[in-house]
Amino acid sequence: MQKDYLDSVKKQFEYYKSVGEKTFSQLDETDLFWQFNEASNSISVIVNHLYGNMKSRWTNFLSSDGEKEWRNRDQEFESVIKTRAELLTKWNEGWVCLFDALNSVNEENFNQKIYIRNQEHSIIQAVNRQLAHYAYHIGQIAYIGRMIKSNHWTSLTIPKGESKTFNKQKFSKGKHGGHFSDDLK
Repeated sequence: MQKDYLDSVKKQFEYYKSVGEKTFSQLDETDLFWQFNEASNSISVIVNHLYGNMKSRWTNFLSSDGEKEWRNRDQEFESVIKTRAELLTKWNEGWVCLFDALNSVNEENFNQKIYIRNQEHSIIQAVNRQLAHYAYHIGQIAYIGRMIKSNHWTSLTIPKGESKTFNKQKFSKGKHGGHFSDDLK
């Protein structure tokens, strides 16, 4: 069960990472810095926050609190990223840190307690907490991208009005193994 859980959650993280990347690929560099208003976050600010959170939560995942002393969460919501290249570098560094940490979990340490802000979590609780947090923000990234591109947006999931066609295709294959994130569309 532990291996199944870890394999499943890694696939879910990979899926949400791909949603962010598919959004970035549809946008011009200036789009990454667009804000609806001064109170809202741009995609670059959300990526900066995800980066800071990932580095804090996943660095020394098994041996130190997930809220690192060196983290400056408030600065994560400032416009510090200035280019697409910088955005992609931080995005990828955060994900590498996450996947390296998940790959360090095994049968011997799976029942170890994890702390986030001095609150005890099982590994499953800590991982699920982050999965939900990242899905939330990546949904924001996709929504901002869709607002910016308007009628020029290419759907990342089942295109509007295409549910019947999608389901017909899925059911024509018969029952199969596969990953449920394929059906999150």
